[in-house]
Amino acid sequence: MIKVKKRPVELVVISDVHLGTYGCRAKELLNYLKTINPKTLVLNGDIKDIWQFNKRYFPKSHMSVLKHITSLLTNETEVYYITGNHDEMLRKFKSFKLGNFQIVNKLILELNDKKAWIFHGDVFDITMKHSKWLAKLGGKGYDLLILLNTLVNWCSKLFGYGKLSLSKKIKNSLKGAIKFINNFEKTASDIAIENEYDYVVCGHIHQPEIRTIKNSKGQTLYLNSGDWIENLTALEYNNKEWSLYEYQKDEFARSLEKEKKDKEKKEKNKNKKQDNAIIFNELLEEFNIQNTKKL
Repeated sequence: MIKVKKRPVELVVISDVHLGTYGCRAKELLNYLKTINPKTLVLNGDIKDIWQFNKRYFPKSHMSVLKHITSLLTNETEVYYITGNHDEMLRKFKSFKLGNFQIVNKLILELNDKKAWIFHGDVFDITMKHSKWLAKLGGKGYDLLILLNTLVNWCSKLFGYGKLSLSKKIKNSLKGAIKFINNFEKTASDIAIENEYDYVVCGHIHQPEIRTIKNSKGQTLYLNSGDWIENLTALEYNNKEWSLYEYQKDEFARSLEKEKKDKEKKEKNKNKKQDNAIIFNELLEEFNIQNTKKL
């Protein structure tokens, strides 16, 4: 069994987990969370997908993520839940605080004499402003695309090929999508520079990024935490530096997943052997009874 030694991290930002949807990679997120000991955890919107929530679909792995985050509170981790568009229902509870847990719409943190402005980012989305039904339809379409992608990857793996990301290919091939992302990043950065924020941290567009953006008035560091559907990324702040965490590059966290699968397989084989033994013994008993009757 692998002993999990947790990494201390000053600040962790995750977003766009979409618990309660088929595309959510809750198992991978849980593996990551098990390897870190964050002083502050920022849940930057769309953690639980209330738009597409289906009470018939909320598997154990999704619940385990919520339980783990709750357990962090007992370890004195500060947890901020920043509301997003898919969990906008929580906006009526903004400023709610219980112990180390707080619900907010935006957050400003002082990090080593520098200011970080953190918010989800849907405020810049024109479909949210004028056509919420269109945004919700897009969300359902995206979830359907992820389901289709899962089937495609299963077939691809069966024939010995690698994983594909249909939504990434679509985004990268559409000029409109690229323009939207660039406009989003520029708008967020321009406002951050205007308000003299050193860092602007967003989610929403599922596009992990860390880069300096400049305009005629100055510059800021733009950061996006990505998502836990395709990119499986998070932002970490340690020793005055930001870094982009990528699950696919974390061999230790991924080894936890392999260990769990091996354990489940071993348990399944053990149960199968036990079941076979019981059936065989019952068969022997049946034959003994039959033989006794013949004698």
